Amino acid sequence: MSAALGLGRRNLGRTWPNPSVGCVIVKDGRVVGRGYTQPGGRPHAETQALVQAGSEARGATAYVTLEPCAHHGKTPPCAEALVAAGIQRCVIATGDPDPRVAGGGIAILKAAGIEITEGVLEAEARESNAGFFTRIKLGRPLVTLKLATTLDGRIATLSGESKWITGPGARAAGHQLRATHDAIMVGSGTVLADDPELTCRLPGLEDRSPIRIVLDTRLRIPPTAKLLADQDRFPTWVVTKPGHPARPEMSNLLHVEGSDSARLRSVLMELGARGLTRVLVEGGATLATNLLKEDLVDRIAWFQAPFVIGNDGMAGIGELGRGELDRISRFKLLSEQRVGPDSVALYSRPDCGIG
Repeated sequence: MSAALGLGRRNLGRTWPNPSVGCVIVKDGRVVGRGYTQPGGRPHAETQALVQAGSEARGATAYVTLEPCAHHGKTPPCAEALVAAGIQRCVIATGDPDPRVAGGGIAILKAAGIEITEGVLEAEARESNAGFFTRIKLGRPLVTLKLATTLDGRIATLSGESKWITGPGARAAGHQLRATHDAIMVGSGTVLADDPELTCRLPGLEDRSPIRIVLDTRLRIPPTAKLLADQDRFPTWVVTKPGHPARPEMSNLLHVEGSDSARLRSVLMELGARGLTRVLVEGGATLATNLLKEDLVDRIAWFQAPFVIGNDGMAGIGELGRGELDRISRFKLLSEQRVGPDSVALYSRPDCGIG
């Protein structure tokens, strides 16, 4: 199952609206088939593994990171494909919360006399597809807030100088993070200040660049912005309020209703309705603060450089207005690593109930 999970993680960020699943088929102690969900969500992992296994699938055991699908969509149900191939046993890490499946895949396998084992490395499987689970259960994508700060939480000096807070190794890790998300989101202030590209620029992973999303309630970003110049290769969605007319350089303009206090949730629900499962938020401080205020941050990827700027520097997070300890935002540490002189820590909301 560990090998299947590794396969499933290969295409995180590329399979939305589908989960990224891994499948390993074993017979007589040998791996005879491997598969993982392909870009765009098709073919599914089980289909890939069965094609590779061929006739060796009969009497074999399939290890799958998510319950095989049971509904007819663009492809036949994977549960039926496993039955037709003659799989004898199926080991499943976790069930599929999609109402079109939700136990249906397991029922098909059991009805065919296939032995079922459930819950193997379930926590790891749920974490790998936390974005898919979040979209199905909450209607919105999983939100990961990326922060690159000093030890005292500053993102720039008093003059606004911020390049570079972290070193080359940490920046490469940040690009790797982009490659595992469906989309990357920033506010219009970040675009106006930095004119970023928001692409994955690691050698060989350029095609893993996520959709770029800009929250721009007043349509302030200029037509010369880099995010608009290369939309034919890397799509950019600009989200604004209703009433703003389309501009010719904005090929994907999304109008989202909602008051200022509830609008971020409405934006995320719209992104979920469009199939996005994993959104990385990179800037700026105002957007980060507002997402935290609305309890819409599920993960924090905190990149820290080993120096301090002081209270006159620009804070990565603004005032949240929570004067009591029982109202503060709490997160638990999932992982931590050193990247050159810097540290990278991933935190999760303990009450998320997804991963």
